[in-house]
This record gives sequence, C-alpha cells and structure tokens, in this order.
Amino acid sequence: MKPWPFARRGLLSVARVAFAGIVWVPVHIVLIVFTVVSFVLTAAGVGLMLAPLVQMMVRAYAGRRRRLAREWSGVDIPPPYRPRPAGAFIGSPRRWMWLVRDPATWRDLLWLVGGAPLGVAFGAVALAGLLYGAQGVVLLPVIANVVSGDDTGYGVTWPLHPISYASVPFQGALITAGVLYGAPWLLWALAKYDHSLLGPTGKAVLARRVDTLTQTRTDVVDAQAAELRRIERDLHDGAQARIVALGMSLGMAEDLVVHDPAAAQQLIAEAREASGLALAELRRLVRGIHPPVLAERGLIGGLRALALTLPLPVVVEGDLPGRPPAPVESAVYFAVAEALVNVAKHSGGGAAWVSLSYLGGALYCSVSDDGVGGAAPRAGSGLAGVERRLAAFDGLLRVDSPPGGPTVLTMELPCVLSSPKTSPSSATG
Repeated sequence: MKPWPFARRGLLSVARVAFAGIVWVPVHIVLIVFTVVSFVLTAAGVGLMLAPLVQMMVRAYAGRRRRLAREWSGVDIPPPYRPRPAGAFIGSPRRWMWLVRDPATWRDLLWLVGGAPLGVAFGAVALAGLLYGAQGVVLLPVIANVVSGDDTGYGVTWPLHPISYASVPFQGALITAGVLYGAPWLLWALAKYDHSLLGPTGKAVLARRVDTLTQTRTDVVDAQAAELRRIERDLHDGAQARIVALGMSLGMAEDLVVHDPAAAQQLIAEAREASGLALAELRRLVRGIHPPVLAERGLIGGLRALALTLPLPVVVEGDLPGRPPAPVESAVYFAVAEALVNVAKHSGGGAAWVSLSYLGGALYCSVSDDGVGGAAPRAGSGLAGVERRLAAFDGLLRVDSPPGGPTVLTMELPCVLSSPKTSPSSATG
C-alpha cells in the first residue's frame, strides 16, 4: 500500500470517528431528554403533539447515520419503521399509538443511549492514539536536548542515549501507523453498532418479506388476469373473426360450386387469404406469450434478433454458462424489449448496450444508453411495469439515470441455469 493513500484513509477515518463519536454526543443527549420528556408529558396531553415531532427529529438523525454508515463503511442499514397508518396526523392518538407500538421507536432510543458512550470511547481512542504516536515522531526528538530527568512515556528516560534517541520516533511511527490502520476498523465497528439497532430485526425482515411476496403475488395474479383478457380479446377480434369469415366463405362457395364455378373459385381464393391472415394473427399472439426465438436461439440470441428490429444500433454482449428457465428468459426478454423501446422513444440517445452475466446464483442484465438521462420508475411508466415483471421472480431493478445521462438499468433475477452451452454469445445488432 502506498504511504500517502494509507495515511489519507487513516486520517480521514480518525476524523470521521471523532466526528460521529464525540462531536455528535450532544445531539444524542438532547434527543434522549426530548424523547423521555415528550412521552412523560403524554399524560398532560402535550405529548400527543410533542412526541411525534421529537420522533421525526430522531428518525431524521438516525437516517443521517444510516447514510453515513453506507458512505463511510459500506454498511447498508435499511429503515425498519412500520408504515404510517391512514389518518395518523401529528397530535392524533392514532399517530402516538403508532409510534409507541413500533419497536423501532424504542430501538432508536436504546441506540441513542448506548451510542453516546461508545462513540466517545471510539473517538477518544482514535484521537489519543494518533496524538500519542505523533508526539513521538515530532515533539520528543525536538526537546530531547533541553529536558532531563523526566519519563518520555516510551520506556526511556532523559537524558537520552543515542540508541534511545533513535527509538523514540520509531516507536511513535509504529503507534501512528497502527492507529491509521485501525481507524477504518473503528469506523466500521461503529457502523455495525448502528446496524444492530437502527436496522430491522430478523422478525421485521421476515414480515417485510411476507408483505413483499404477498404484493408480488397479487401483481402476478392481476397481470395474468390482464394477459388472459388480452389473449381472449385478440382471439375474439382477430383470429376467431377471420376463421368465422373463412367458414362462411367456404359455405357460400359450396353452394355456388355447381351453378357459378367462377364465383365459387373467387370465394375459395378469399377463404385462402383469410386463412393466411388468421394464421398470422395466431403467430403474433403466440409471440406475445412466449417468443419462439427464445426456444430457437436462447436468451442472448433472442436479444440479438430483437436488436435488429430497433431504429438505433444496439450492442448485445454476454456470456452465460447455461440457459435460464423459460419463464425467466421470457421475463428478461420482455423487460429488455420494454427498456429498449423507452430508449428509442425517450432517451434521445444514438446507441444502446445490453450486457448479460451470471454470478452468485443470479442473472444480471444491464441496459444502458447515451441519452439525456432522467429515467425513473414512476407509477404508470414503462419502468414500473418492468419492476413488476421482475418482482414476480424475486428480481430487482436498479435505475441510475442522472440528468444529462447516461442511463443504466440493472436487472437482477435469482435463478439456476441449465446445462452449459458452448456457443459464443456476443454480437452487435
């Protein structure tokens, strides 16, 4: 490790530990006092208004610490709070009861109480260790010739012999290096403490997981019902109507074949044309259910064929060690198709890229473009539909689309691949 990045990382961690552990101690104390007082005053009626306001401050501060834990130490802490019920406005008994019954409210208070002394301890260790080591490097050699008879604190006494004189800065450098190395771990330990109380419990995670599965199941059922209605409508208005017309034409031709062969021949020609249109309608309907190109070429081959139909160049790259299950292939295919249609319509970009990979039991697919950015999975947008499609398979959609671009959509679907394939899977459409 190079000296300057090592020192910079250590010094920055010392400053962050001191800031989070020592500087913010008054915030802990004030919020603890406000929380206790607000709940005590509930008997007088004032707490119905005061307690929710105090908890808004506590949760805002806890949210800030969650963000810092993620940015400084890479520790992700999801918010554990229960959703606010309808009609729970500030000052209402419903709002107060919602706060009291939420275990996260009391875990926040416990975090405030325990975080103050722990933060002071961590911050003091980091600062004291750094200063103690630095004085050995900087101060002691300077005053070595002017002070006598005192203990240096490094196991040597004044006046210093040449060997002792050389050992003081060496010991100080070792202590300083140890502090610079250990400070990021202190910061990480502080973030893990925050995670232990500010994050959801195992029971809350399980409850949230059940809620998510319930919602995704409802979405899947609704989507399947809508898809069945679409298929029924397409069959009734398209192929079924053409087949009925075909039967009528053949019946009329049967009546005319003896008395007017020419008219019968014309009706037969019309029937043949109607049969071709009905077949085309059925093929289009089947492609909407499960694209045949996926069965023939696989996912990457299907996306390659899809790229050729778009009005802008699309680079398709990937290397999958096997084939995903057919439902997952279909979901990814239609999700990528929706994303590429959005690129063509709204991004203003000149090119797009699709990349597929498989890692850790999950299929990853990214769709990026060089457009203007600003994409977001708002309600009613195409990306919201993509999210619902992926959620049916316990998948996730991450959107990175800053104003000015570029836009990168990352889809993650857990799945198990089938037997490996050996054909190359990279192409440009």
